[in-house]
Amino acid sequence: MTKKLVILVALIVLVALFFHFDLNQYLTLSALKTQQEALDVFVTQQPALSVAGFFAVYIMVTALSIPGATVMTLAAGAIFGLLQGLIIVSFASTIGATLAMLVSRLILRDSIQNRFAAQLKTVNAGMEKEGAFYLFALRLVPIVPFFVINLVMGVTRISTRTFFWVSQVGMLAGTVVYVNAGTQLAQIESMSGILTPKIFLSFALLGLFPLIAKHGLNRWRQQKQLTQFPKPKRFDDDIVVIGGGSAGLVTSYIAAAVKANVTLIEKHKMGGDCLNTGCVPSKALIRSARFMADVNRASDLGFQSVTAKFDFADIMQRVQRIVKTVEPHDSIERYTELGVNVIQGEAKITSPYTVEVNGKIITTRNIVIATGARPFVPAIPGIEEIDYLTSDNVWQLEQRPQRLVVLGGGPIGCELAQSFARLGSEVTQVEMLPRLMLREDPDVSERVQQRFTNEGIKVLVGHTAKAFVKDGDDSVLICESEGEEVRIAFDKVLVAVGRAANTRGFGLEELGVNLAKTHTVEVNEYLQSNYPNIFACGDVAGPYQFTHTAAHQAWYAAVNALFGKFKKFKVDYSVIPWATFTEPEVARVGLNELEAKEQNIPYEVTRFDMAELDRAIADEEAHGFVKVLTAPGKDTILGVTIVGAQAGDLISEYVMAMKHGLGLNKILGTIHIYPTLAEANRYAAGEWKKAHKPEKALVWVERFHRWQRGGGGRTEQQGKTPLPLTKKRQTQF
Repeated sequence: MTKKLVILVALIVLVALFFHFDLNQYLTLSALKTQQEALDVFVTQQPALSVAGFFAVYIMVTALSIPGATVMTLAAGAIFGLLQGLIIVSFASTIGATLAMLVSRLILRDSIQNRFAAQLKTVNAGMEKEGAFYLFALRLVPIVPFFVINLVMGVTRISTRTFFWVSQVGMLAGTVVYVNAGTQLAQIESMSGILTPKIFLSFALLGLFPLIAKHGLNRWRQQKQLTQFPKPKRFDDDIVVIGGGSAGLVTSYIAAAVKANVTLIEKHKMGGDCLNTGCVPSKALIRSARFMADVNRASDLGFQSVTAKFDFADIMQRVQRIVKTVEPHDSIERYTELGVNVIQGEAKITSPYTVEVNGKIITTRNIVIATGARPFVPAIPGIEEIDYLTSDNVWQLEQRPQRLVVLGGGPIGCELAQSFARLGSEVTQVEMLPRLMLREDPDVSERVQQRFTNEGIKVLVGHTAKAFVKDGDDSVLICESEGEEVRIAFDKVLVAVGRAANTRGFGLEELGVNLAKTHTVEVNEYLQSNYPNIFACGDVAGPYQFTHTAAHQAWYAAVNALFGKFKKFKVDYSVIPWATFTEPEVARVGLNELEAKEQNIPYEVTRFDMAELDRAIADEEAHGFVKVLTAPGKDTILGVTIVGAQAGDLISEYVMAMKHGLGLNKILGTIHIYPTLAEANRYAAGEWKKAHKPEKALVWVERFHRWQRGGGGRTEQQGKTPLPLTKKRQTQF
């Protein structure tokens, strides 16, 4: 801080001295013309000193961002001639500009980056990837003052080396024009006479050149990928979609809706993981398990005794019945009626234009990869020797495991651990990280873990699975925690440590489609792979692995594939919600406190406790909270976390608010039905309003009311103190 202050004071002093002594009078066109003969004599007598002095002054003027650089550039041409003047100005201007950039970086960057981290995230990513192009374009267009470019670039994360050489090259064209004009100084009447409309137009075209070249180069690289493959003269389809899960179904639906020829290829079951092994069966199991939880807490609802008899096989049959009930929504018959050509078989991409299935070659203008993901099974010694479960095959169980180990503390592991525990299994949940649901804030993890413990789940965080072994008739998981060995006997183990994208076995390797570090298909902001007509969406593309995100991406994949020649759309990840359907439910959209701190984004926290909510009390669900992150001093919503009953439904109001730029004041001003859980959102907004009430203005309002009463009446200090309102009642207004 001291270093920044010293530099800032020094700059202010230097600039102040410049204007105090009216030094700018020497950096005008008229002064240059008046002094040209004297300067010529001095340069002839002291050539080395003249060059060094001019060089130093030019650097200082540029570094301090004070007016005069243009006149000095003319002077360089007038005094030193075109070649020597060009060399002097080219290097002096670049050095001065770099110094100005570094000073801006030292004084301004940290504070601006911290304050506007969310807004600058995209800018930083763009500068890191394309910074040289942007800077080069700006340097070629003289309408943008160079000193402004220097200061702005200092706030970004462009490297000093890149800034220097791009500035050196980018300013060269303008420098040539001005230095050359300086050699004809006598003919120049004003600065405006230098940049004629013709020259200015030339600069503008030069400025557009690097951007046009960048896009042209990218297009050339993409098209080059295609030139090695023969392009059919006619195509069977506009799009071939590989994978019949959420992403593939929505892509196909959109393509068919706009009358495109689309073929959907699915090798297994329509509906993908969500219908068959994920969202639908898990929520069906959770519902049955929640009923048993309600039975066990019947006394809370006023019942003396309630019992429920069940057979685990019947519950699993119900799960399959639910899947069968939903199945027609994603069926071959439905999508055929919608105009999609559905083929069951294993697809093989043989070129960017052809897909083979069931021995038949289909020619297509575009291919969309929507092959989803599968449970990731870590290479733990001995795991292949046991009959482990995953989210794929757990639904085939017919007998309830007496002792179940759940490996993993993420959403899938937590949802299934609680469900099996509620249905009578002795569940031990093992997580190598220090807490469950690590992506959420610690207070969220604590609530969930405490509930799990209260329901009899043995939660072992900070335990690393080392091996599976047999100990007589028992299967045993050996873990390590703080250097000590922990042995856990089990009947079944459920592996739920994450999911891996399905990218192998259908031609991507042979074609050379690039994969990201996460082993998903590497796509750009338009969901294109390194082949311009091969797109990917859903779990196979990432970065999110949610059904609703897959459907969201599918719109972009379909529209960009079909109409990208005319208009392409960048996929929007700005507002992505999700929920974990444990009890309590956990739902989130936008930033939480962990992410805000990691990204150095300033925030305020507003919290409303569900224990204050009438409907939650009536439902015996008075637990959890609504936590809203806002920009300091503003009602702008940065993120929301809700913990409690129906959190996944309650979050929707905040999703809409963030999507459409509505703040907490708008939510507070919206009528919510009483009594509902949704009122929690309004009360949370009320808590924010109460924390930001205008204290000074209220003092004057109080005086106004006293004046209205004729100067009399009770004040809170003079009379009886009013009964306090509950937090809920206070935040209604």
